[in-house]
Amino acid sequence: MTARDARPHDKARATAVRGVRGDVRSVLALVLVPLPLFAAVAAVLPAAFAGGGGTRRWFGGRGESQRADAQAAKDAAAAAFYELDTAQRDLRISIETITAVDSSPEARRAVEGFAALGRRIDEVSHAYITAVDAHDLDRDDLDVSVAAQARTQLTRAKDELVRVKGELDRFEQGLGTLLDKAETQLARLAPAVERARQALLSASNALDSVRGSGLRADDLAARLARLAPELTKLNEGAGRHGVPETLQRADRVLRDAEAVRTEAERLPERAAEIDKRLVSLRTRAQALTTRSAQVEPVLSELRRRFTAACWQDLQPVPEQAAVSVRQAEEKLREAGKAREEQRWPDATALLGTVRALLNSTDEAVSAAGDRLRRLNAVAKDPQEEIERTRFAIRDAQRLAMTGRNTPDPRHARPLDDSVARLERAVAGLEGRHPDYWHFLTETEAVRRTVQRVVDQIREERGAGAA
Repeated sequence: MTARDARPHDKARATAVRGVRGDVRSVLALVLVPLPLFAAVAAVLPAAFAGGGGTRRWFGGRGESQRADAQAAKDAAAAAFYELDTAQRDLRISIETITAVDSSPEARRAVEGFAALGRRIDEVSHAYITAVDAHDLDRDDLDVSVAAQARTQLTRAKDELVRVKGELDRFEQGLGTLLDKAETQLARLAPAVERARQALLSASNALDSVRGSGLRADDLAARLARLAPELTKLNEGAGRHGVPETLQRADRVLRDAEAVRTEAERLPERAAEIDKRLVSLRTRAQALTTRSAQVEPVLSELRRRFTAACWQDLQPVPEQAAVSVRQAEEKLREAGKAREEQRWPDATALLGTVRALLNSTDEAVSAAGDRLRRLNAVAKDPQEEIERTRFAIRDAQRLAMTGRNTPDPRHARPLDDSVARLERAVAGLEGRHPDYWHFLTETEAVRRTVQRVVDQIREERGAGAA
């Protein structure tokens, strides 16, 4: 309830307005009366004082001063009343701005504080209106004592109005942070909603363009259709759904619509890419079929020249390769069908499966040939592998001793173990049918261990330098 809503404001307002209008009419009358007539009135006035009962008791001297003082007090109170009412209305807008955005405990306390101030404003406004209603300063028979009483009451009412106005001003100053935060969010609201709408329009236009080129894009159309209820809520406004929720919804719609637009614009390129991948993967599957047939001769040579430990793990490769290639070809047919039906996500997923199958088959087929090559090399001259591993160990030992008289046991122990492990691997080459594959796996394991020690030393020294 504002100050203008106080009881019984209708009668009070009429009285106040009547007083103001009366004052204005009096001033205008003095200004607009022709000079000769004004002089005539002035000539008649002394006679009126000389007359009998028609003379005003308050006119002239102290009575006239009391009436003027009372009227001045009334004007001052009216001005204070207007200022308080205006300030309350402005503050109400600020409070409504805060509550539209903020539901925090601090915001709730601000609302409660404003309500308490509103009750104080009602009290002082009622006192002011009562004082105005109690005295008609336009009466011809206004008594001097009544004028003095009116001045006192109106001055007191004005002082109370001014005091409460000061409380209102101080309260408003305390709302600075809350109001700034709320106004910032409100300032974001309209642009955010407009950006969301424009994003939806752009997505719709992009989808129409894609469909015009012969691509259906049904999944994108479904995603765009799911945004329609969100647009409805945006159009209903923050007054119904709240400012924070509307901002979040606008950001979400913007993000989702942009994703639809981007995918729609890229769809022709995506379709061409899927076509290209279909051709490429079919060619690769055919090549792997040819290569898989070559694994058996490789295995035959491995079996003939090396011990079982060197090739036994490769025995399933031909059969596994054939199965994997058949699976890949089946998935390729499914991917081709999905492409024809423009089920783009399905086509993409199926092509990913085909690629994984062909990759694993390629590795298995390549492993057989690589095994034979490495075994041939080490059988011809194992010394190169031995020296390579010894060099790695010696290099790590030099690093471990750099800046030290004795190595750190954490570094020395795994390096000593690596030396012993290498010696055992070399000893295993003696005999009529050495296990060359075990030798190769052992030397690789030794080099990995040595490399871990090197990495540990460098990491510790780097941390110490920092």
